[in-house]
Formats: sequence, structure tokens, C-alpha cells
Amino acid sequence: MDDFALLELEDQAGGNSRGHQMAGMACPLGAHYLPLPGKDSPEVYQLLEDLGLVRQELGRAVFDERNLCHSPQERLFFEGQWHEGLLPPALRPETRSQYLGFAAAVARAQKELGFAMPTHRAPWTAGHQALDAQTFASWLDGQGLNDAQLRWYLDYCCRDDFGAAASEVSAWAGLHYFASRHGFHPPGDETQEREAVLTWPQGNAFLTQQMAAEIGPQLHCGRSVLKIDGSGSSKQGYEVWAWDEARQVPERWQARQLVLATPLFIAQKLLGRGQSAALDDAARLMSYAPWLVANLQTRGPLMQRVGAPPSWDNVIYGSAALGYVDASHQSLRPDPGATVLTAYWALPQGQRPALLKDSWQQWTQRVLQELASVHPDLSEQLQAVALMRWGHAMSIPRPGTRGAPALRALASSQTGQPGLHFAHADLSAYSVFEEAYTHGVKLAGRLRRG
Repeated sequence: MDDFALLELEDQAGGNSRGHQMAGMACPLGAHYLPLPGKDSPEVYQLLEDLGLVRQELGRAVFDERNLCHSPQERLFFEGQWHEGLLPPALRPETRSQYLGFAAAVARAQKELGFAMPTHRAPWTAGHQALDAQTFASWLDGQGLNDAQLRWYLDYCCRDDFGAAASEVSAWAGLHYFASRHGFHPPGDETQEREAVLTWPQGNAFLTQQMAAEIGPQLHCGRSVLKIDGSGSSKQGYEVWAWDEARQVPERWQARQLVLATPLFIAQKLLGRGQSAALDDAARLMSYAPWLVANLQTRGPLMQRVGAPPSWDNVIYGSAALGYVDASHQSLRPDPGATVLTAYWALPQGQRPALLKDSWQQWTQRVLQELASVHPDLSEQLQAVALMRWGHAMSIPRPGTRGAPALRALASSQTGQPGLHFAHADLSAYSVFEEAYTHGVKLAGRLRRG
């Protein structure tokens, strides 16, 4: 297909998977890794194969090790020292017992209900609907899983993947995090195998940059779409009014088939309320998490606390932020040196105005304070800061969102308007690469078949 135009708001494609550079060192502005695709993600696997990241040998997938996360992969600062992995050590028998209890609950959910990535590859049953109707925190309470260490870890996982706490996301989402991937393995589990992930210094911008390069002249960056008129049943089709930011002139585009690969609340603003009942219903359900991503360029290596060595992903137990990744971790240099630490912070929705209003100095100080317990010399070593503010970084899978009929209608183009289509991770109620990419591939296939 080459009879299309992609209007992109920013100066480069990629959305919240864009990248950046500081002193010649690449770093992410948003999403920074991709789990290895399983059997339910053939579209993602095909993309990785097309990009030369994986090949088949004797019927087995062999990934290019240069793109797999190097060891050590993860560490947690807990009770005064670094520990390997992100799950707090089970120092008390009660904690160990609850870890085992949650592992058993995830295994039951996998077996009895089924979960998949992307989500539409698993059935949606009354059991899933019941999980989707309650918060993850309330479900954990009902299971008697109340250990402080377990609950902190599960809350961290929800904030990391969904941008909101376990008290805000649905029980379906909380279980899906584990049951659709690798399960839950407590410390000492001999069957545990660390989940392999693909990552790059610039994060998932590595993927989006190569995808954008394939589009070529059909990609039009720096276009602010203002509104959409018409319908697919009219002779003129849809009219898209856009503003060319570089030339400072308006543009009018016409299309018989219109794909809105935007967050659903943006799609509703462009079309206007009342144009699609399914879109109106879905937009009413959606809520979005604000994020701050801070890239911190250092002059040299930082002082290290005792315990596990510097890793790719570094998290502080009890912190309101999500820790940081080392953008230079994938390099093969023999000695530590100057680097860029990319710190992530999923903020409460109530802090969205402050994210926009407060100065970069204020937010930089907050980030440094969150990291001061493990890197007290970071302020002295800091050479430059690049902050990325995401007012609506990702949709939050609150109770009742994933099972909404409106999302199914939008995903299948049953909108009541011919020629109007949607392709975005919002259709799965949460934001990950696998969901967004698969929705796009499925829709492209339908359009190509006519």
C-alpha cells in the first residue's frame, strides 16, 4: 500500500516511543524496552524478523544478543543495600508464604481463564468480566494477600505498566501483567527464568525510527490536525484540516478511508461529539496517566552502595518514582564513565497541572531528591538535564474499561460511519507496544483487502 499519507504531530514519528541524544549518547524519552514476543504475538515477531533482530534456526527463534538486555538486568535498593531483581527479598516466613500464594493465584488464572498478549488473543469470559469489575487492590484484599512487601511490589508493577496504583487499576489488569507473560516467581523458585527483553540506548525509538524510515515520503511530520469533516459515504469522503508547523500554513487533505491512530479523547475532539456513539462511550471511560521522564547526563560514574552491581533497571523500594535505567548499559565499554540515567515517574492524575506549570528546576530537584538515598553525589556529577513531560502518557485500565463494548466496536470498525477506523493501544485499555502494533497491523490488513 502506498496511496496514503500519515500526518504526524511531532517533528519525528514514534509517539511515546521517541528518543533523544545528550553529548552524543542516545537515551529514551518514553518507552524503553520490548519483551520477547510469545506465540500470541506473531505480528510483533514478524516485525522483529523484518528488522533483523531475530531469525529462525532449526525451528527455533534466535534473537540477536546485541539487542537483548545485558546482565545485570535489574536491582532493587532495599533496607540499605542493592539486591538482584525487583522483588523484595522474603526475609520473613509470612512474606514468603504470601509470595507463594500470589504465584498460585496467577497460575490458576492462567489455567482457568487464560490471558494473552495482545489481549484479544485470549477469550473474554464472565470470569474476566468479574475481574474487570473490581480494583486489583480489592481483589488482593479478598485473597488475603496483604503483606507490605508483596503489595508494594504489585503496586510498583501497576504504576510501571499502567501508570496508576493497584487501588486504581482493575483486577483483570493486575493479573494480566503476570498471567499474559511469565507468571509470578517468588525468590528461590528453581523454575524461575529471568524474562528476556529487547532494549536499546534510545529505547523503543530504535523500533519506531526504522518503521518510520520504511514509510518515506508518505510521512508528514509537524502537522497539527485541527478538525475532521465529512464522512466515508459522501462523494468527497473525509476532509482533514491540518496546520503545517514548519511553513505556518493550513492544509486540507481528503481521504475515503480515515484512520485515527490517536488517543481516543483526541479522536473525539477531532471528530466532535455525537459523530460516533461508540467513540463517545469509549472516550467517557478513558482516563490517562501523566508521566515525567528525566534524562540526567553525568560527568562520570556515581558512587555505589553495597550489594548488587549497577544494572540496566534500578529501583528504590518505597519510592514514589519508578527508578531509572542506564542508557549506556548496552554499550560494550570496559570501564564505567559518563552516562545518561533515564528516570521515570508515573504521577497521580491530580499532578497533571503541576507537571505543566512547575518549572524544570522544580521537577529536576524532585527527581534528584527521589534518587538521593542511593546516589547522594548525583547533584555534583550532574552535567545536563532533559525533561520530557507527558500529560496523557498512557490510558489507565480502570475497572469496567477493558470489557467495554465500545472498545470492541471501535477495534472492529463498527462505528456506524463507513471509512472511519481506529488503531491505538487505547482499544486494549492500556498502553504497550504489542497492543498498538497489532491493532495497526490488523486494520491495515482489512484496508488492503478492501
